[in-house]
Amino acid sequence: MLTNLQRQPADALLALIKLHNADPRADKIDLGVGVYKTGQGDTPVFASIKAAEKNLVESQETKAYLGPEGDMGFVEKLMPYVFGKDDPSLGGRIEGMQTPGGTGSLRLALAVVHKAKVKRIWMGTPSWPNHAQICADLGLELKTFNHATPEGTADIEAIRAAIAEADEGDAFLLQSCCHNPTGIDYTNAHWDEIAGLLAGKKILPVLDLAYQGLGQGMEEDAYGMRRVLVSVPEALIAYSCDKNFGLYRDRVGALYIMAAEASQLGVPISNAYALARANWSQPPDHGAAAVRLILEDEALTKSWLDELDTMRERMRQVRAKLAAAGMVGGVDLTPVGGQNGLFSIIPFTPEQVQAMREKHGIYFAGSGRINVAGLTLGNIDKFIAATADVTS
Repeated sequence: MLTNLQRQPADALLALIKLHNADPRADKIDLGVGVYKTGQGDTPVFASIKAAEKNLVESQETKAYLGPEGDMGFVEKLMPYVFGKDDPSLGGRIEGMQTPGGTGSLRLALAVVHKAKVKRIWMGTPSWPNHAQICADLGLELKTFNHATPEGTADIEAIRAAIAEADEGDAFLLQSCCHNPTGIDYTNAHWDEIAGLLAGKKILPVLDLAYQGLGQGMEEDAYGMRRVLVSVPEALIAYSCDKNFGLYRDRVGALYIMAAEASQLGVPISNAYALARANWSQPPDHGAAAVRLILEDEALTKSWLDELDTMRERMRQVRAKLAAAGMVGGVDLTPVGGQNGLFSIIPFTPEQVQAMREKHGIYFAGSGRINVAGLTLGNIDKFIAATADVTS
C-alpha cells in the first residue's frame, strides 16, 4: 500500500540549511533560518526562560496529563498582553487553549474554520508557505490577493477589492504584525479601514499573531488585531510564543476563539478540544509552564520585556543601516527601513540569489526573503557589497 504514495519535494529551507552548513568559508552568512540572532550570531535561551525553567525543575511535582486545553494558567496570563489589560476577555467572549507552537495553533484554527463549514479562505500573498499547505491539506479553497506593492508598502487597494469580492461565510487569514515573508505591515489607518470593511460583511477573521513585540512593541504590534476584534462578532486568533520568548524547539502557542456572545463560546471551544484530541491529544507542557512562571513573576516579566526590547532595537538598527545604503547596484534597500520583524524580501532574481550563494557564501531563500537578524555589524557591509556586485 505504501507504494501508492508519491515522493514529496524536500523542504527548500531545510535544503538551504544543509548547503550553508556544507560551505567551508569562514565568512559565510546564514540569512535563511527564521530565528532571532544576536550581534554575535547566536540564538540564546532568554535569561528569563532560564530562571523560569530552574524554578519549574525545582517546584514541579508531577508530569501527569493536563488535558487537551493544556496549561490554562499560561493561556490566561498571556491574554492581557495579547488583548490588552482593560478587558482582555472582551466581556467574556474570548476563551483559549494551549497549542504546540504557532503552527499547531494555525492548524487548529483552520480546522475549526473547516468544521464550521467555511468553504473559502482569503489570504494576501506572498505569505508563509505553511498557510497555503494547511489550507490545502484541510480541503479549504484558497483565494489570494496581493499583500504588497512593488514599492515595498502594503497594498490596501488589493485587500479592499478582496473584501468586496468575498462572499458572506468566507474567512480572511491576516497576519497581525511583522509579516512573513515581506516585513510589510498594514498601517494603523489601514487596520481601521480593514476592520470597518470586515464588519460590513459576514466574514470570519483568522488573525495570525506570531511575532508580537518584534516589530514596534508589544502594544503597537497588537493594534491591528485588536482593532478587528472590536469591530466583528467572531474571530479566531493564532498566537505563537516561539519567537518572542525564544522557545522555538519547545513549540509554545495558543488558540483563542471569540464568539458573538459569551454564552456561545462553549460550542466552538468544544470543537477545538475534540480536534486537538484527535491531532496531538495534549500539547507539550514545559515551554508553556515556563512562560506562565515568567508572567506570574513581576521581576521575570520585566526581564523578558527588556530582552524583547533589546532584540527589537537590534533589528531596527540593522534595518536602518540597510535603508541608509539606499540604491545598491540594481536594488533599492530603502524600503527595508520601514518594515518590521525578522524578514524582508529583497528583489533578487533567481540567478542573483544563486550568485550570492556561490560567489559570496550568503544564503537566503530563493524568493529573496532574508532574515535581517542574521546580519551583524561584522557582516552587514559584506552583504551590501555582495548585493552591489550581483545586481549591478
